[in-house]
Amino acid sequence: MIHHFSIAAENPQHAATVLAEVLNGQAFPFFPNPGSYMVFPLDEHGTGIEVYPLETELKPGEDEAQCTFAKSPHASRYTATHAAVSVTTTQEKIEEVGRREGWRVVRCNRDSFFDVMEFWLENRVMIELLTPEMAAQYLAVTKPENLQQMFAAV
Repeated sequence: MIHHFSIAAENPQHAATVLAEVLNGQAFPFFPNPGSYMVFPLDEHGTGIEVYPLETELKPGEDEAQCTFAKSPHASRYTATHAAVSVTTTQEKIEEVGRREGWRVVRCNRDSFFDVMEFWLENRVMIELLTPEMAAQYLAVTKPENLQQMFAAV
């Protein structure tokens, strides 16, 4: 289980607020890195998404020290990082929020295995939102016995 992950945004506060809306959760300041926010859907798993300013980099600490936050002057607008997140929100609400923000939102089928809503935060970071129906499809495909069978043929 993934409990939290981080992404970067051009406007972390706004991005976190909108994510909190589609996740039916709340956004809070993330004090370890000023200007960052933490979004919690307030579920029983403690799921969270940290939203950092675009130029943020995580760097390993020295010796036994924890990671540190640094700023890069060469931050790209795009990233390969993305996540699939189950939500209690409807497809209609996701589309409505995307339209309001001017962000790309599209329902996609992943090779006939399951559907996702590609929610392009700031039109730069993709978060695959899975409505309850889509999450059920995903969970059916990813059952251990189904994965074993699918990849045995490869």
